[in-house]
Amino acid sequence: MSTSTDASRPAAITSDAIDWRAATDEHPARMASMRSYSAVAKGDLAEWLTVYAEDAVLEDPVGPSMFDPEGRGHHGHEGIRAFWELAIAPIATFEFTISDSFANAGSNTCANIGSIRTSFPDGSHTTTDLIMVYVVHDDGRVASMKAFWEPERTMATFTKA
Repeated sequence: MSTSTDASRPAAITSDAIDWRAATDEHPARMASMRSYSAVAKGDLAEWLTVYAEDAVLEDPVGPSMFDPEGRGHHGHEGIRAFWELAIAPIATFEFTISDSFANAGSNTCANIGSIRTSFPDGSHTTTDLIMVYVVHDDGRVASMKAFWEPERTMATFTKA
């Protein structure tokens, strides 16, 4: 599904389920986001955890939700693994479209604008429009990921198989 050719696709993108239409310079937070999307698209929890620092905090979505009733985020690999089992493992396929990415040179943060089509085992699907903000440590691993999206808007896109 990627609009770029294999030759032009950033090496950090290792899944055809990612359509990256944004800047491709090798900003460390942008590269981490690409590795994260790739691992999710491939259904590879072990690879996904290597993207995140042991002390990382993941908020997806930011605030209280069905995945995080208290809205405090998922902390460390244990919390991030629990989020995977709740929110990612049950999904048949993910398709990411990243339409823009903002990352100032010399910073450790990027913000990506995009959508994620989530398909369920029965063939039904939803589309989530969102902004994802990644902050990385000096080693390039994610310290914080905040996904800004509204569950009600996503559920309004639900399409039966």
